[in-house]
Amino acid sequence: MLKKFITMIVTLSTAVCMAAALDINKASEAELDSIKGIGPGTSSKILAERKKAPFKDWADFINRVKGIGEAKANHFSAEGVTVNGVLFKSTGTPPAGKKTP
Repeated sequence: MLKKFITMIVTLSTAVCMAAALDINKASEAELDSIKGIGPGTSSKILAERKKAPFKDWADFINRVKGIGEAKANHFSAEGVTVNGVLFKSTGTPPAGKKTP
């Protein structure tokens, strides 16, 4: 009985985690706005860039969306945002084309 209960809890928590994931290439404007740190301005920039071409990876996303750096990418990933199903992993170095302050 306890084994079934634990299995059920694990299954439910996995389903909740999967539902929380939001792919940047598939998210609607409302879904983007629901992420803490993404407001109407940022979501419109994301959608405009995505219209040109889907984001290949996090580096492509950071390079193409003005105002997004590793810190914000890390925060968005912690909120469940993915790029092509992948969470952000900080490299410690800025992507090509981005200057450090």
